Formats: sequence, C-alpha cells, structure tokens
Amino acid sequence: MTVLEQPGAYRPTPPPGWQPRVEAAPLLPDAEPYRLLGTAAAADISPDLLIRLHRELVRGRRYNAQATALTRQGRLAVYPSSTGQEACQVAAGLVLEDRDWLFPSYRDTLAAVARGLDPVDALTLLRGDWHSGYDPHEHRVAPLCTPLATQLPHAVGLAHAARLKGDDVVALALVGDGGTSEGDFHEALNFAAVWRAPVVFLVQNNGFAISVPLAKQTAAPSLAHKAVGYGMPGRLVDGNDVAAVHQVLAEAVRRARGGGGPTLVEAVTYRIEAHTNADDATRYRPDSEVEAWQAHDPIALLEDAMRDRRLLDDEGVRAARESAERLAADLRTRMHQDAVLDPMELFEHVYADRTSQLREQAAQLRAELDAEADDSGKGE
Repeated sequence: MTVLEQPGAYRPTPPPGWQPRVEAAPLLPDAEPYRLLGTAAAADISPDLLIRLHRELVRGRRYNAQATALTRQGRLAVYPSSTGQEACQVAAGLVLEDRDWLFPSYRDTLAAVARGLDPVDALTLLRGDWHSGYDPHEHRVAPLCTPLATQLPHAVGLAHAARLKGDDVVALALVGDGGTSEGDFHEALNFAAVWRAPVVFLVQNNGFAISVPLAKQTAAPSLAHKAVGYGMPGRLVDGNDVAAVHQVLAEAVRRARGGGGPTLVEAVTYRIEAHTNADDATRYRPDSEVEAWQAHDPIALLEDAMRDRRLLDDEGVRAARESAERLAADLRTRMHQDAVLDPMELFEHVYADRTSQLREQAAQLRAELDAEADDSGKGE
C-alpha cells in the first residue's frame, strides 16, 4: 500500500511518554530486574549448612553415576542424568520446610532424594513401574513429571489453594530451559503473578533442550528477564555454586511465604552428560565445551570455598565419599532385586466401577494366569 502525503500536512510527533523506556522504574516490579550471585555467597552461609550441602553434592554425583550404570545393565528403562547440575538439585531439595511442596521434572530425581525421598523410590517411575514409586502427600514431592513444564501449573494451583486455605505452604517448581518454551510455562507464571501465589520457579538453564541450544529458543538477554513481563522479580544465579543457589532460593521462599508472591530464578549450569542414555550429545556440542564446564564443577567450587574457610579437610572429603559409596552400594543391591509384579494390576485405578469390557478382560487374564500356574505345578 502506498500513502501519499500532502505538502504541509500535519504529522503528529509522539510525546516523550510514548517512547520506549530505558530506566527500570516504574515498569519493572523490582528496580533490579535480575541479580547475579557468585561463589562469594559461601561466606554468608552457616558452616553446618555448607557441610551438609557438600555431603549431598558428593552423594548426588555418585547417585547419578550409579543410576546411569543401572541403565546400561537394563535395570532402568531410562535415566536423565543431572551430573553437573547437582548444585541446583541439592539446593532445591534442602531449601524447603517439611510442610512445603517440591514439583520436580523427570531430571530432578536428585532433588527429591536430597529432600529425603528413598533413592530407590525416586527411580521407580524410570524403572517402568506403573506408579510414581512414592506417596506424594507423605513426602510433599509431586510425581516426577515427564511432559515438559506441565508441573508448573500444578505447583501454582497447589500454592494458590494453600493460601486460600490459610496454610503456610510454599511450592518450589523445577523446570529446564527447554520447558520455558512451553505454553504451560507462560500460563503458570501469569497465574502465579496475578494471584500472588506463594510459588518459586527454578529454571535450570543447562544450555540445551535435548539438542536445541538456548539461542534457538529465545532472544531474551536471560531467562530471568522473562519475569519482568509477568510482574514478578527475576533472579539470575550461578547454577554451579550451591551456596549461591541456596541463598537466592531461600530469599525467594521467604518472599513467597511472607505474601510477596512468586519469583523466577534462573540458574545457569550445564548438563555434562547426554540428555538421557538414549542420546548422543557429541552430535550437537564439542568436547571442548564440556571440558570448559567441567572446570567449573560444583563440587570443586564448594570444596575450594570450604577449604578457604577451614571447614573442610582431606578427612572431610573422604567421609563424604564413603557416605556416597554406601548409598551407591545400597542402590545397587536393591535395584538388582526383581520387582514382584501382578499382571492383574492392569485393571486397577482405571475406573471406580469397572466396565463390562474390563470385567471380561480381567476374568480372561485371571483364567490364563491360573492355567499357567497349574501347568507350572504339574511340571515340578
């Protein structure tokens, strides 16, 4: 379309108020749209908490290695390793009170274990069992969520309901950078901000959504900046610094519990191993990139900081590793025990009242199982 202008015609000039704003206030809910925390955060953490964080980091690294080995042995159907991301996982597992809720994704088994869940129960779903492996209400840990980001609206709903009931509960929801490209991410943050729900969103930005790098997912300066559009604070933290992650999450949890509403935390970390045991990460990233991140290892960072404060020596390192080996040995022993399966459970929890088709199928399966049992008895 061509627009012809008459000479001397009035051409309105936008007033200054129409121009894009460059200052933070008043558009941003926080004068500081994001904050980057680094290794100096260890100086502000109590010695007892640092020692516990270190122990859980070492145990978490060994847990990841053992679970990965179990997949190669056929004891797990799949395992999404969080090696390199242990700082995010451990901090999330330890920052909540007993009454709070953790909403993990499929990669967050370590966060659930750090919160107190039995290591074997945390792997049950990945073993191929039909249930989550644990009682979510007992442990205040939602089932591991495989669909991307669908746990986020669940966390908002629980947190909002708790606030309406007057319960002092905070929900912490974990998601990867790939999950921020899902509609559930938008819906969850939008509702959380509008309702001022007591929920914290922790985005573990490990660089890749399977093989898709972050640069192909968003043009935002950081994922923490996305908080601005929803009207909540955004925080950017070194995701390999467990003390820093714990500090920024603790602040966000306190804010949520005090009625301040939600916070979006982006933890910049890296997935050292492949997406899962079915992935070949060498096809989309160079070894030099992995090696660079290995030099920023969360365990080494914390151990250096603790040695500087004289909170850790060789004996402390040895004790943490021995504890990790005991965890791995127990995990091996129990995971190598074949599960006792009942095929009749196929018909449980489908309908409250079974349909005629289900009753017919259940009867047919029962007859086949009884016949197999009779034949087996005759052969003995």
